[in-house]
Amino acid sequence: MGTVIQLKKQLNDSYSDLRRSVEDKLILVEEKISSKLASKVDLVHKMTDYHLKTGGKKLRALLTLETAKLCGYSKGSRDINLAACVELIHAATLMHDDVIDSADIRRGKKTLNTVWGNQSSILVGDYLLSRCFEMMVEDGNIEVLKLLSSTSSEIAQGEVLQLQHKGEIDILEETYLKIISSKTASLFAAATKVGAIISNKDSKYKEALEFYGKNLGLTFQIADDTLDYNSELKVFGKKIGNDFFEGKVTLPIILLYQKIDQDDKKYLKSLFNKEKRNNEELDYILNLIKKNNIINECYKKAEHFINLSYNSLSAFDDSEEKKILKNLTSFSIERNF
Repeated sequence: MGTVIQLKKQLNDSYSDLRRSVEDKLILVEEKISSKLASKVDLVHKMTDYHLKTGGKKLRALLTLETAKLCGYSKGSRDINLAACVELIHAATLMHDDVIDSADIRRGKKTLNTVWGNQSSILVGDYLLSRCFEMMVEDGNIEVLKLLSSTSSEIAQGEVLQLQHKGEIDILEETYLKIISSKTASLFAAATKVGAIISNKDSKYKEALEFYGKNLGLTFQIADDTLDYNSELKVFGKKIGNDFFEGKVTLPIILLYQKIDQDDKKYLKSLFNKEKRNNEELDYILNLIKKNNIINECYKKAEHFINLSYNSLSAFDDSEEKKILKNLTSFSIERNF
C-alpha cells in the first residue's frame, strides 16, 4: 500500500534542495538557452534578452536534471541540452499564453506583448519553439524527439480546449483536469521522463517518472489556481484574482458553483459572461469562497495527485535524489509563489 502524505502548514525547502543538487548544471542550462536564443535580428535579440532577465524558477529544467541524476546519467551533456529544450517550450507557451489572456504582468514585469505587441510576441514564441526543435534534432534520439514534439502538440490542444470553455462556470471538473493535464502536466511529465530516456533506463523507470511528473504537474496547477483565490495572501500584499479578471474558470470557481444557491449561481454566471470584472466583484467571490471552505476542498483534491506522484518513486532505490523529488511533491502545493 502506498504512502499517504498529509499536507504540512509550513513551507518546506525542497525546491532549494533541488536547485542546490544540480546548481552547477543549471548554470550551463542557462548559458545554453542564452546562446541558442542569439539572433541577428535586433528585435528578436531585445525580446529574448528581456525574457531571460525576468528569471523564473526553471522548475521543469531542474526536474530533467534531477531525474537524469536519479537514473545515474553522468557522462555527456544531453541532460543540459534537453533541460534547456524543455525550458524553451515552457517559455514559448508563456509568451503565447500572455497574448491569449491579454496579460500585462509576468513575474513582476511587463509582458512581452505589453511592450512589443501581440504579433511580435507570437513570432518570438514561435522562434523559441523552432530553436527547441533544432536542439531535439541535434540530440539525435527519436524517442526524445517523439516525446517533446507530441508534448508541444498536447500543450497547444490544451490551450484551445481552455479557450473553447472560457467563461463556462458549469464546466465539468473532468474537463478542467483534461485542460490542465494537457496545458501543464504534459510538460512536467516529459521533463521527468527525459531523464530516464537519456540514461537508457527500461520502461518501468520511464513510466514511473512520467507518472511522477504528470501528477506533480497536476498538483502544481491546482495549487496555482487555488492560490489565485486565497484571500489570506491578499493580507500579505500578494496580488490575487488574475484568473478572475481574465475570465478563466478554474477549480475554485467550479467547486464554488457546485455549492452555492441559485441566486449566487446566477450572479456568478453573469460575472463570467462580462467582458471585464472589478475588485468589488472579486471581493464578493472571495467571501463566498471563504464561506464555503473552497480553498481547503481544492487542496484536498490536490492531495490525491500528490500521493500518486510520491508513490510512483517507489520503483527507485533510496537516494538523495529520490528524497528531493519526493519532498518536492509537498512543495508543489505548500508554496506561496
